[in-house]
Amino acid sequence: MAVVEVVKYNGDPGLLAWKYPKEDLGTWSQLIVNESQQAILFKDGKAMDVFESGRYTLSTKNIPILNKVINLPFGGESPFAAEVWFVNKLFSLDVKWGTPSPVQMQDPRYQIFVPVRANGLFGIQVEDAKKFLVKLVGTMSVFDKTMLVNYFRGLYVTKVKDSLTSYLHKKQVSVLEINAYIDELSSHMKERIEPMMAEYGIKLVNFYVNEISVPEEDPSVKKLKDALAKKAEMNIIGYNYQQERTFDTLEGAATNPGSAGAVFLGAGIGTGMGLGMGGAFGSAFGEISKAMGTGEGGKDSSGRTSAMHTCSGCGSSIPEKVKFCPECGAPVARKCPRCGAAIEADPRFCPECGEKLR
Repeated sequence: MAVVEVVKYNGDPGLLAWKYPKEDLGTWSQLIVNESQQAILFKDGKAMDVFESGRYTLSTKNIPILNKVINLPFGGESPFAAEVWFVNKLFSLDVKWGTPSPVQMQDPRYQIFVPVRANGLFGIQVEDAKKFLVKLVGTMSVFDKTMLVNYFRGLYVTKVKDSLTSYLHKKQVSVLEINAYIDELSSHMKERIEPMMAEYGIKLVNFYVNEISVPEEDPSVKKLKDALAKKAEMNIIGYNYQQERTFDTLEGAATNPGSAGAVFLGAGIGTGMGLGMGGAFGSAFGEISKAMGTGEGGKDSSGRTSAMHTCSGCGSSIPEKVKFCPECGAPVARKCPRCGAAIEADPRFCPECGEKLR
């Protein structure tokens, strides 16, 4: 052993804790602690003294506790076994975190389960070096930021999941809109994680959520996004899903050559959509389509050919049994099927030829 041993650390500043490799120290050893460091002396597994930045001579005069725990013969000049740990007190503001796999969450607005990923950065500082070494580092010779992330992965993944779930349900925000609330969510998560890290002597300086995403290839995500895109399209055009289904049904009937009222239905759909009649149009048009045939030479619901005649008000071709014109709303005058005489009331026999009417 050297006559005068210098104990110090000038290695990687990214390390959070580093153990001096030699344990045989002499009371003449020089301990040098740099700024932003703390040195802790361990004897028989117990933390003895904490040294702030400066230069120290390991002697019983400067370190009275050595005289109590170490038997120093030969006038206090003999070597003794002890461990020296250096703890980095710098702020580490670039510690990355992220969920290793998607977290299944229920969207509070649309009530479907979607997988969610989250990642970001957090900053730490070792605030209580003795607690940090005793509770977290233990017997390891070095401790860095990667090991810290591995140790706390279970903690922050659990807290991130709980924080996301509670925040989404409290605010009633969809997972697809959560990126608009990242600042609030970051503060919310920091409050949940900070007390847990303080138990190990670590101060959580900040906690940032950089991104919350959902896998684009997931079937539930695709279905949700397609539905939202369809809803946006309907809002722009100005109708809802129920009205769209009515239009689809009528349009299918109008484009089918064998369906009843194909010509009239096709014209009616265009008119109804142009005027924005929506559900009222669908209801009224359904009643009209029940009462009418296909036009000239069409058939009614029983399969019999329906007679057509011309409205006296607008000249439209309308079925015989319709009481009001579907185009202009004028009352339709009945005619005797035998002699063609106009019938004003609702008699049982034609007043001109005596044909039985009902």
